[in-house]
Amino acid sequence: MVFVSSFLPKMGVRGLLALALVCGASVALAHGDVTPQPVDTHTLPKLGDKWLEDNPYSSGPQHDEALRIGASGYNQNCARCHGLEAISGGIAPDLRKLDDECVGYADDAKKKACFKEMNDYFISTVRHGRTRDGRVYMPPFEGMLSQEALWSIKTYLESRRGAE
Repeated sequence: MVFVSSFLPKMGVRGLLALALVCGASVALAHGDVTPQPVDTHTLPKLGDKWLEDNPYSSGPQHDEALRIGASGYNQNCARCHGLEAISGGIAPDLRKLDDECVGYADDAKKKACFKEMNDYFISTVRHGRTRDGRVYMPPFEGMLSQEALWSIKTYLESRRGAE
């Protein structure tokens, strides 16, 4: 405190403004509270303990309900880093483009294999997280969000595919 009180009078207006900008930028760039928030999936049938390989909500009778739940779950748990409506601000990957390349395949077998690979990548990443050089780039959500919640979020992301 002695350092600050003796230094501030010598800074002048420009110095104080620069200090305020630096301090404000560090707050603006922070992710805030990234504690996983619960996602209520009680209106969806239980999928069981064994993780499915394909999104059970991509189509079928539960699609609309999973989409509603997934939009909420995404906003509560993913938007801080991946952006509102899955539009990234550059901090983390733009999840609207997660399986973009799969859509372009004309061969159905290749398209199906590509979507399976992207589902595997998505589930592995959200369950186990991602680290580089000991730094956490994405926290693991296994044990915090259910399989129903994660597939619902994937359903939401599929609905945002290609959105501008």
